[in-house]
Amino acid sequence: MRNLNPLLLLDFYKTTHAEQYPKGTTKIVSYFTPRMSRLADETHLVMFGLQAFIKTCLIREFNEYFFSRPAKEVMAQYSRILDNTLGKGIVNYSKIERLHQLGYLPIQIKALDEGTRVPVKVPMFEISNTHPDFAWLVNTLETAISASLWHPMLSANVGYGYRKIVDKYYAISVEDNVRRARALGDFSMRGQESVESAIASSAAFCLSFLNTATVPAALYLEDNYLCDCAKDEVLFGAISTEHSVMNSNFAVDGDEITMIKRLLTEIYPNNGFSMVSDSYDYWNLVDNLLPACRDEILNHNGYLAIRGDSGDPVEIATETVFRLWETFGGSVNAKGYKVLDSHIKAIYGDSITPRRAEAIYSILVEKGFACNNVSLGVGSFSFQCLEEEAGLAPFTRDTFGIAIKATYAEVAGKPLMIFKNPKTDTGKFKKSQKGCCVVHRNAEGRLEYTDGLNFDECERDPSNLLRMVFKDGKTTREQSLSEIRERLHEGQF
Repeated sequence: MRNLNPLLLLDFYKTTHAEQYPKGTTKIVSYFTPRMSRLADETHLVMFGLQAFIKTCLIREFNEYFFSRPAKEVMAQYSRILDNTLGKGIVNYSKIERLHQLGYLPIQIKALDEGTRVPVKVPMFEISNTHPDFAWLVNTLETAISASLWHPMLSANVGYGYRKIVDKYYAISVEDNVRRARALGDFSMRGQESVESAIASSAAFCLSFLNTATVPAALYLEDNYLCDCAKDEVLFGAISTEHSVMNSNFAVDGDEITMIKRLLTEIYPNNGFSMVSDSYDYWNLVDNLLPACRDEILNHNGYLAIRGDSGDPVEIATETVFRLWETFGGSVNAKGYKVLDSHIKAIYGDSITPRRAEAIYSILVEKGFACNNVSLGVGSFSFQCLEEEAGLAPFTRDTFGIAIKATYAEVAGKPLMIFKNPKTDTGKFKKSQKGCCVVHRNAEGRLEYTDGLNFDECERDPSNLLRMVFKDGKTTREQSLSEIRERLHEGQF
């Protein structure tokens, strides 16, 4: 939780732009747009995170740390920071004083529905001022918006990509009543850029899956997306051991079997759990120790997931399934694929890239095994770097060329179509929209936009899919986690 005036969540140069706009500027309209893709097979970005940003920053933080604080205290903080970093007399503080006196944030945002897969170059949302004295405020918010939204959007894309892999192989080998949303889990929190980033990232992943190790993602979704983990399927955690647990028990008596049986009969007799199993000799545990615990495993009122944590994930995951079948057997499902006895399964956590997931599933299918015999985990590497044919592609704001650009202004009552189109832009992606935009679907259902319009024309256009979600300090439309999931997965979450 930030304890900071949100008008200081910006780049230094943003503090000077109010005076740089043309005299008489009363309106600025800007658009948040993914302008390109650096990924070979992905041309869409999932719209997600704006509602959380609105509730967290534009409402709570502005109210608590700007409007509710005494004006004298707010202005003292501004002058102390900016006078001593930019220089005295550089920043005109009167605009901040007028905003504080106004008592609310004179901004409106119109956006596509969250959970929409948006093609590159199509605007995701529009931001503009509602009071003529505060046109400067629109792009002042750009830095905080960009820094807050690019990561959850990319993580939503990551989750969606894994879900497509799961859907493909589960359709082949897994009975239709098995939840696809439980196939993978997020194991990335400790490797993300920050706690705040990890929380938003995991919440985004949970648009496609229910399993995560990130506890506060539940609070993020409850606070921002109209859900309640006591009533709704928000997300689920899992019971699991770790090496400190397994190794300390081994240090007592040098016997892994003692701990395995204790877990099954004393600690979790009625719960499924996973057990990290490679502390010493993984294949000895699978081939010899587990058979020695066969009765306890089959009489256990739950499942035991055997977790490899080192070695080649593809080999470990698939071979574990095959060897567990030899010991514990199972059944053949309605699609003709082998399913392990319900008391035992395999899991491989936090080393699963999309390519490894595909490889594991394809090998299992080829050998006649259902893909739900193994659970897979997505770690921080997979959330932040995609394996491409040409090498590794790190995920950043620039993976999709995300930017907020001003495209329309009103100066002294005159509408102006403003734009950028650099001749030196060799990548051909920095050209902005021109004027105001309407986003609509073409005859094939694909999202497109029409620009070159003035503000009033867009406001009156009934086909515009950019819908008001925030105005003058208040949300005007809220979307639930459930409807976002259904939209993203076309009713098949």
